[in-house]
Amino acid sequence: MNDTTDSGAASAAAATDARHGVIKAAAVLGATLGYGCLAAFLCLINIQVYRWFQQGEWTHFGVSEGIRAGLVRCCVNDTDTGRLAALVHWLDAPVDWLGLHKILEVLPASLALFVLSILGNCLSIYCSDRLRDAKDP
Repeated sequence: MNDTTDSGAASAAAATDARHGVIKAAAVLGATLGYGCLAAFLCLINIQVYRWFQQGEWTHFGVSEGIRAGLVRCCVNDTDTGRLAALVHWLDAPVDWLGLHKILEVLPASLALFVLSILGNCLSIYCSDRLRDAKDP
């Protein structure tokens, strides 16, 4: 009887430790996403302001341009085939989902980065609060 309660307590403690580990990882992921997107947002706004001072016109960077630039820099070459390459080709010349493509063209990348920053920080704060509440009896 004693071995059964000990193993039950040990498995409950292991489950709690695993849950805390997942919540800590989610908090770190949220903070990384939040502050990384905030830094990218500030960088993009600074580039746009610099170009506005220099040229006298506001330079628009759409979400589709940002996705395409990111994929081309890190993952996709012109000769590649596959889903990411198909996404890059769709961003260049869409054949279907024209409404979504228009939204991604018009939506400012800075706005999308700012929203992702807020969502990442909300995730980090939520997870941190859950960890703090779990420690307090």
